[in-house]
Parts: sequence; structure tokens; C-alpha cells
Amino acid sequence: MTPSVPLDGTAKAIVEQLQEDGRRSYAAIGRAVGLSEAAVRQRVRTLTEAGVMQIVAVTDPLQVGFARQALIGVTTDSDTRLVAQTLAALDEVTYVISTAGGFDVLAEVVCEDDEHLLDLLNSRIRAISGVRSTETFVYLKLHKQKYDWGTR
Repeated sequence: MTPSVPLDGTAKAIVEQLQEDGRRSYAAIGRAVGLSEAAVRQRVRTLTEAGVMQIVAVTDPLQVGFARQALIGVTTDSDTRLVAQTLAALDEVTYVISTAGGFDVLAEVVCEDDEHLLDLLNSRIRAISGVRSTETFVYLKLHKQKYDWGTR
């Protein structure tokens, strides 16, 4: 998939600067990439509005009151895209991908506790039209979570 805005070397450098530190000032980024503060601000606005990147605070769910995180493998018997869209609309779902292999869709969820996860699975995910089966992989411990892989 081609990005909706061109990613030249400067845009990639800006993304990498923000991956290292999302609070880095536009002035500091400008010095690192050779642009003015205003030019960096405009480039960041363009990249975020185009959906190329987001600037967010990444947390450890356990430390902010969400004791249960899981990956749910979903097998469908209908249009996988519709199931993925429906899953993506659920507040607890943080990540959705269509896959090839044993599952049609994978969805990462963050829940307050096991009861919340059970309710989400039984009342909402398994009730989605086209969901044939699910398999839940409960996270026991978060060992690594990084988002600084750079650009290509």
C-alpha cells in the first residue's frame, strides 16, 4: 500500500525523530533534519492528517487499570473485511489485522479483568455476523513493546 503523502527522506527523518521521543520539540526536530520549526509543524500536521502516523502516549495496560490483555484469533464464514471493520469499532479492541493462515482476523483487546474479557467475547465478538469461531490468547506479562522501528 502506498502512503497517501510522499515520504521523502525528510519526512522519514521526522517520523524517526518522533518515534525516538514523541515529545521532542518541533525546533529540535528542525535542527536534526534541516528545516525550520514552522516547516516541521506543517510536515507533522500533513503526516498525521493523512494517517501516516499518530502521536500518542503508549502505556502498559496493567499499570493503568486494565488487568487483562489478549489476542483473539477469529475464523469467519463470511466477508472477512466486514468482520474486521465490526471488530475495529469495539472500544476494547486496540489492533485488528486480516491474516492468512489459521485465522482470518486477529484482534488485540484490553479489558479491565477476566469478567470483562468473557463478556466481550460472549456478548459482542462471538455475536458478530460471520464469526464462526474464536481462540483467545491471554497475555500473562508484557515483555517488550516498542514502536521505534524507523521507516523504509
